Amino acid sequence: MAWDTEGTKRKILDAATAEFVARGPDGTTVEKIARAAGVNKERVYNYFGGKQGLFARVLAEQVTTASASVPIPAGSPEEVGEYAGRLFDYLTEHPQLLRLLQWEALTVPGEVTDEAKRAAMYADRSAELAHGQASGVLTDAFEASDLNILILGIVGYWGLLPQVSRMVTGSTEVDARPRRRAAVVEAARRLVTP
Repeated sequence: MAWDTEGTKRKILDAATAEFVARGPDGTTVEKIARAAGVNKERVYNYFGGKQGLFARVLAEQVTTASASVPIPAGSPEEVGEYAGRLFDYLTEHPQLLRLLQWEALTVPGEVTDEAKRAAMYADRSAELAHGQASGVLTDAFEASDLNILILGIVGYWGLLPQVSRMVTGSTEVDARPRRRAAVVEAARRLVTP
């Protein structure tokens, strides 16, 4: 019988994603991940080199998927606002990304795996904003990279600290999502308007 290597890797990645989202890389073991995937733990080591390599792979996959799913426009403030709305939607529908980024911040001191690659992706997004600034359709009151991080903050805060969002607004994600999305879109639009 032939071994389904890709299928096995996918099972491991799916199990690892669930474990890492729930417990972080320090709160689980390769053995737990392997058991959840229905594989021998040696497969995890063979394919991913251990828990830290697996965590890096899971996070890289999530970041790459998000980046490809929500491209940033260089156009008008309205387009940047809609980009922020689409990113808000993506993060609401895929809360595991923010959770994994939180775990990374808490458990990985210093430079992260694939930092240069991820930094280049963020730089590309900042360059799109800089292009809009150079053409005069977006504000130049901020450096493009600062504008990028401000937009990410506006979009992500709801999901990063849902308990604070709930306490401040008195509402949960489910009942407030349309209002929150509208606020994100309008805040991003106003932020980039010259």
